[in-house]
Amino acid sequence: MTDATASADTRDELVRHARTAMAQAYAPYSGFHVGAALLFEDGTVVSGANVENASYGLALCAETVAISAAMAAGRRGGLVAVAVIGGIEGEPRDTVTPCGRCRQVLNELAQLGETDPVVWCAGGEAVMETRLSALLPHAFGPANLVL
Repeated sequence: MTDATASADTRDELVRHARTAMAQAYAPYSGFHVGAALLFEDGTVVSGANVENASYGLALCAETVAISAAMAAGRRGGLVAVAVIGGIEGEPRDTVTPCGRCRQVLNELAQLGETDPVVWCAGGEAVMETRLSALLPHAFGPANLVL
């Protein structure tokens, strides 16, 4: 990861993308809106918002929506940073981290490019910074399936 990727300006910009995505969330059942933004090595940002469903188990998390969009666009690796933000009716209070499923899905994309992206978890005015490897230690991924 370059110094530019780890800068406060980059963090703030990626959190802004996540906040913009959060405004597009479809969360009529929980009222909990989440936005995610992914930053790639070439500077491309792909974002997504959570999408709920009346059959609750079919809901999609914001991170999964963003990763699906990135994969549909042909991205296979190069993930350097992730921002996620969420809150009741789109009003963030506490920091929000990716759920376990999203950590695994993020790990798949990161392992394809052999990266360990920084993850910025935002809420209100606070932003917690961590690495994907800290959120999902001893992760299982593509490297485990090499024959």
